[in-house]
Amino acid sequence: MLDPTICPSCGDRAEEPTVRQELLVCAECGHSWPFKRLPLLALTGPSGAGKSTVGPWLAQRLSDRVVVLEQDVLWTGGLRDDVDGHPTFRATWLRMAAMIHQSGRPVVLCGTVVPPEFEPLPERVLFSGIHYLALAAEPGVLARRLRARPRWRGWDEERIAEMLRFNDWLREQAAVLCPPVELLDTTHAALEVTVERVEAWVERVLAKD
Repeated sequence: MLDPTICPSCGDRAEEPTVRQELLVCAECGHSWPFKRLPLLALTGPSGAGKSTVGPWLAQRLSDRVVVLEQDVLWTGGLRDDVDGHPTFRATWLRMAAMIHQSGRPVVLCGTVVPPEFEPLPERVLFSGIHYLALAAEPGVLARRLRARPRWRGWDEERIAEMLRFNDWLREQAAVLCPPVELLDTTHAALEVTVERVEAWVERVLAKD
């Protein structure tokens, strides 16, 4: 059973997965089975900072090491209607990443997320660690990038202002979040330079974890 919340012995589905010494343990029947707890790498930051642009380059350059995924692919249906931090949406991504990890390759998840949205979730125990790198930019540059996006993406001035507030908050609070979020400013950086820096961060995290 690839779903880490379902016991392959009795079929019970756990609301809160239990991990003991690299084994998943069923709270219902006590069955335990091997489970790979790998690091999850969250490439985060406000919209317009460069996550979706960098992601495809990472997928090519690190294809033999990691799996690069775009968070917005599940931003649909009932998951999109989730409220108060979107815990169901976040938990679904954590379960998905944990299943991919069983192939032995860590996931780089590209999407807007901060530690308070992942760390308290029951599915957090499925990972050896979650590491965060946030792309950010100066407000004026970020606003111009968002205004230049296609109309179908719905970036009106109210939504842009909301994203700019998040950008400011993240730049101010990144170092004091738990765990801390590393920042990478993309205001004036060429795409190739940003890709190289993100790639170096991935390599550094994997070497340590």
